[in-house]
Parts: sequence; C-alpha cells; structure tokens
Amino acid sequence: MKQYPDKENSNSFLSDKKEEYKLILYNDNFNTIDFVINSLIKVCKHSTDQATQCAFIAHYKGKSIIKKGSYALLKPMKDALNDRGLNTGIE
Repeated sequence: MKQYPDKENSNSFLSDKKEEYKLILYNDNFNTIDFVINSLIKVCKHSTDQATQCAFIAHYKGKSIIKKGSYALLKPMKDALNDRGLNTGIE
C-alpha cells in the first residue's frame, strides 16, 4: 500500500521551500576584489574569509551565492550592494 505524507507536513515543507531566496553576486570588470570583499563584510555581515571566498567564486565562475533567506531580508542587501556599484540579483 502506498503511503502519502500528511497534508499538514507537506504544506509546511512547501512553504518553507518557497520562502528561501538566494542573493547572487555577479562578476564585473570594474570593482576591485578588495572593494567587493569590504562591501560583503559591511552589507551582508560576512566574515573576512566568507567574503573573500564569495568574491573569488564570483570572479572565477561568473557568479556566487552570497546569502540565502527571505526576500524581505535579501532585498535591502541587494539594494545596498547595487548602490555601491556591484551587480547583484535575487533568485
């Protein structure tokens, strides 16, 4: 006999999944690595190591996930990073 997850648990799983967005940093040829690292530390509250890793991943791979969370959490960070001249997006 096939068992199905109960409705309550499956709905909470779907709503949790729906709430998680990714803040993406895209590589550019204008900003220095040091500027990007300092911006991630200031705006996203990254550690120096975390900001450095994210900056180099974006540099070498073209983009990097720099933060995950709700849209409401990520939108102000995206706007602040864009105001600094970085290319970011939310997916």
